[in-house]
Amino acid sequence: MTTSMSWSEPNASTDSAAARVRWGWLPHRPREPGEPLARGWLGQALGIEADALPLVRDDRGRPRLDGGLAGWDCNWSHSGDGLVVALGEGVQIGIDLERLRPRARALELAARFFTTPELDWLHAAPSTAVRDHAFLRLWCAKEAVLKAHGHGVSFGLHRLRFGEDHRGTLHLVECDPELGTPAQWQLDELQPAPGYLGALAWRPRS
Repeated sequence: MTTSMSWSEPNASTDSAAARVRWGWLPHRPREPGEPLARGWLGQALGIEADALPLVRDDRGRPRLDGGLAGWDCNWSHSGDGLVVALGEGVQIGIDLERLRPRARALELAARFFTTPELDWLHAAPSTAVRDHAFLRLWCAKEAVLKAHGHGVSFGLHRLRFGEDHRGTLHLVECDPELGTPAQWQLDELQPAPGYLGALAWRPRS
């Protein structure tokens, strides 16, 4: 099995422990469950047999590590032929993956689910291709944060707003108080494989 792995360091100003966050890419067959692949990757990363990994689901169906690994958090997402999985200690973590393809309803969905400044940003895109790419960047970023929070998209995509900084990267500008403060959140935009976009989000565990 071919995998890739990357390490990312939270900003020391938001996490004095500077807990490391690890993520990986795995080939995944469409319509097959992602958990067995994610379980195998997590077990390898933690040095535990996959079948012995204390992986449980909370009331919302979100995967969590239990027992002696309760200080760790994990998450995964699959799209097309790929799956991404994330692991971190002392953090709440979320990851999302989307396959790049034309999004004919991008503006319609953004008008329904995104904030007004985000919709304005999409309308200002110089081409349909750029707009569709930007839409997916926002979607992945929002999903990653909401998955880390634990409620997922049912919490409301409009309850957090992203903006693009001078470097061309997304950052959380404002969010519902239930999500904490924007300064608590770290976001890495991912390009895990050709034809895919993703986002990894985490914050220190309270």
